[in-house]
Amino acid sequence: MKEEDLRVRTKDFALRVIRLFGSLPKSAEAGVLGRQLLRSGTSIGANYREAHRARSKAEFAAKCGDSLREAEESAYWLELLTESGIVSAKKLKALYEECNELIAILITIIKRAKG
Repeated sequence: MKEEDLRVRTKDFALRVIRLFGSLPKSAEAGVLGRQLLRSGTSIGANYREAHRARSKAEFAAKCGDSLREAEESAYWLELLTESGIVSAKKLKALYEECNELIAILITIIKRAKG
């Protein structure tokens, strides 16, 4: 996968999270979980972009690690939104699958960067 492709995918993921947040019910629970997802889901791409300004391979791997942590956290919030019954699993299926794909890609990038 090219660097630009992952930049686009992480940005698209962030935009999908933003749209999901806007469509959540106006309950306290949905608000709390939605804000957490909004924060982590939009941070994946931001950290990945920062990684490409790294001064070393170690710094690059560390920043990609930050992206990975945010992606893992996003998967958690998506699971909670579904399992709590706030959003149907069907509605979140594609977003959850993309999140898991981003996780797999980031793991591969980090392993390669570490050598």
